[in-house]
Amino acid sequence: MVSQYGIKYAVHIITNHFGPLVAKVCDCLLKKGPLPLREIVRYTELSETLVRNCLLVLIQHNCLQPFLLEEEGGFGEVNKVSSLYMVLFDNVLHRVRFSKFMAIVSQEFDKLCVDLIETLLQHGRLSSEQIFDGFRDSTEGSSSGGMEALQENMHKLVMARYVERCPISEPLLALPSEEEAAPVRRRGAKSAKAFLEPETLEQRVLVAAVPPEGMRFSFELNPEIGADRDKVENNSSSNIGDKRKLDALESDIDGGVADKQVALWRVNFEEFIRRLRHKICIETVRTRLDDEAATVFTAMLDASRSEEKKIKTASSVPLSENSIYAEVIKSEKGRNMTLDYVISVLVGLSSSPPFVRVVDNSYSIDFKHTIEVAQTDEVESIVYKKYGKDAYRMFRLLSKAGRLLETDKISDSIFLEKKETANILSKMWQGDYLQMEKLIAGPTQFLLWKVNMINLRERVLDDMFHAALNLSLRVAYELEQQKEV
Repeated sequence: MVSQYGIKYAVHIITNHFGPLVAKVCDCLLKKGPLPLREIVRYTELSETLVRNCLLVLIQHNCLQPFLLEEEGGFGEVNKVSSLYMVLFDNVLHRVRFSKFMAIVSQEFDKLCVDLIETLLQHGRLSSEQIFDGFRDSTEGSSSGGMEALQENMHKLVMARYVERCPISEPLLALPSEEEAAPVRRRGAKSAKAFLEPETLEQRVLVAAVPPEGMRFSFELNPEIGADRDKVENNSSSNIGDKRKLDALESDIDGGVADKQVALWRVNFEEFIRRLRHKICIETVRTRLDDEAATVFTAMLDASRSEEKKIKTASSVPLSENSIYAEVIKSEKGRNMTLDYVISVLVGLSSSPPFVRVVDNSYSIDFKHTIEVAQTDEVESIVYKKYGKDAYRMFRLLSKAGRLLETDKISDSIFLEKKETANILSKMWQGDYLQMEKLIAGPTQFLLWKVNMINLRERVLDDMFHAALNLSLRVAYELEQQKEV
């Protein structure tokens, strides 16, 4: 469920980029959840044509996913299939991360690749023909060699998974059969967690919309496209048949979609978020340990990246010591390390807090715990800035304990007067950073305190959305003031 200020911030982003009408449709879907077209028209009080156009804008820019939902019919009736529209909240937030995405590409590829990514970010979804037409009049794409360079760079981006085929337009969420539902109920807790389908409706829709892996990242180079385009353009007697032939050649780049539909391409947000996630993990290891540990950790990420299929993967694939060392020595810093030294670093990474898990002499990255450590560090820094050093020490004590602690015990542990300790704890409780429980034993009352990190992370995230919204509004106000001056 999206938080209150998360919705407000997302609607603010859409308002800035596409105007109030599209934002009104987005706001309706974020608050009400997936809806059919007639319900969106009813809630927004806009005309059906206008709502359709707003939905098309959101789809074009990858902020909305239509899908078909099968529902059980009444007694003696066939199942019903409804067409629903769902806003992709994360994709809306990605729109303010475009500069970060382009910075990642610029570190790996040349300017032409950055320009291609910028074009896709700006326009949302484009066919191969539209992408190449956009560069035809530029220096890079004005010649046959330029068109070949464009194709090669596009191929690089697809192979690096920064660009992908657009998802299925309307995936069908069918009712699970008895055979599919029964095994899940019979499995134990551990096994069920591994085999259950994604819990949220959004996750189920996104999984159903993903094209087959071979099609999703398939881009075939066509060396004839540039030459054929020049031939058609330079030959004044070229007829409509030549033009159609050229267009057919360009459509071959799309890999031959079924029913001769033109394949559309878009930026793969998942890959960029995965890279940013890796960057956070590396910096967390560097802060908690040292540069050598970060170098080995980075090598493990590089070695297991091709096998990482989902953003929220709990752990990487197991790696042997030799395979890790082979990846370590690819970097300049890693060549200074011996195998024994790398093994000693792995021992440090697997100690508390364990960033790496060891099973049968194989090592795998514990993404879940590493991200939790980074989130905890962020929350603790907020507590320090908001409530001071003593509050930070109390919060850290409760966070590590993971259980209820009495006021006197907290006071004794951090060497602070009980009255001052109670005042600080009360302030953090009023700010929803702590949970409090009262224990009455006869005439005496004890106050017990605890940190619920799961709920607190959601609260802090909502505060961040609030701060981002206020900052964006303030910047817009200052810019408007400058215009008036």
